[in-house]
Amino acid sequence: MNPATRNEKSSEAEHTHAHIGHAAERAKRGVGDAVDAAKGEADTTADRAEKGLHHAADVGAHAAHRMADNAAAWQDRGAELASDARDRVGQAAENLRKRVREKPVQSIASALALGWLVGRLLRPHD
Repeated sequence: MNPATRNEKSSEAEHTHAHIGHAAERAKRGVGDAVDAAKGEADTTADRAEKGLHHAADVGAHAAHRMADNAAAWQDRGAELASDARDRVGQAAENLRKRVREKPVQSIASALALGWLVGRLLRPHD
């Protein structure tokens, strides 16, 4: 083979190898850029999701605190009502004892009448 032809082929081969090397480098940069962009998007999405979850947790905690406060208030109110009811029942029982002591015959007659009436109301109808 002619040395000039050999040099031309060698030069073409070097040029082809250089072209392939440059193309590979461009591909690597493109892939790197794409990966960096995807990482950025993933990070942004993850940050948004994290912020949203934190906000949701804060809102849920706030609602739970309000519910606990309301439950405590209702518990206090229930305790007040129960205490009032106990006081009223105690007063009614005391009044009933006093009435029975003052009018024992009338009390027994009232109890019998009330018992008869309740029996009539609770008896099955034919």
